[in-house]
Amino acid sequence: MAKSKFIVVAGNIGVGKTTLNELLQERFGWEVYFEPQSKNPYITDFYRDMQRWAYHSQIFFLTERFKDHLKIQNSQKVSLQDRSIYEDAEIFAHNLFDRELMPERDYLSYMNLYEAMLGSLQKPDLVIYLKASAWTLISRIRKRGRDYERDIDREYLAQLNIGYDKWIKKISESWNVMVIDTDNFDIEFDKEWLGGVIAEIGARVKGL
Repeated sequence: MAKSKFIVVAGNIGVGKTTLNELLQERFGWEVYFEPQSKNPYITDFYRDMQRWAYHSQIFFLTERFKDHLKIQNSQKVSLQDRSIYEDAEIFAHNLFDRELMPERDYLSYMNLYEAMLGSLQKPDLVIYLKASAWTLISRIRKRGRDYERDIDREYLAQLNIGYDKWIKKISESWNVMVIDTDNFDIEFDKEWLGGVIAEIGARVKGL
């Protein structure tokens, strides 16, 4: 593989991004930059009181994602990122603002910082979008049993899905995008389907 290929694995909460990243790392030896969810000191408070902690939590994710993005740009390896800075800003933060869970003053401050960061960023060579319905996501979230995710509701996930569909449609005009619908498949257990998916991803990355 040529050096410095940058792949984003994008998708909503619970869709299977981390599982796919781990499998790709195991299969191809690619370097993975996992989502900094467990390190976020605000995440538990955020899910209990989104309006109080939205700005703090999103700033943490924005900062960590920016640092990882810069590391990837300087990497000599094929690198995978478990959700991107673009999703943080254009889907998650935007959704919080739309739902009046992030005040306009905070949102404008956040977006001003994000737009300043964009000038330093190279776009991914490939975006792999894992897609699933809100009901499927709820089922998977409950299955994995993270305490801080217990109160996530279907409406929140459905709104994020709408944001993802809009974002994917927009970037598909100029970015290399691969969409994988996971509603009828389990990334952990549907081996035949998964083998085909991993082979196709490998072929796409090799052809970049």
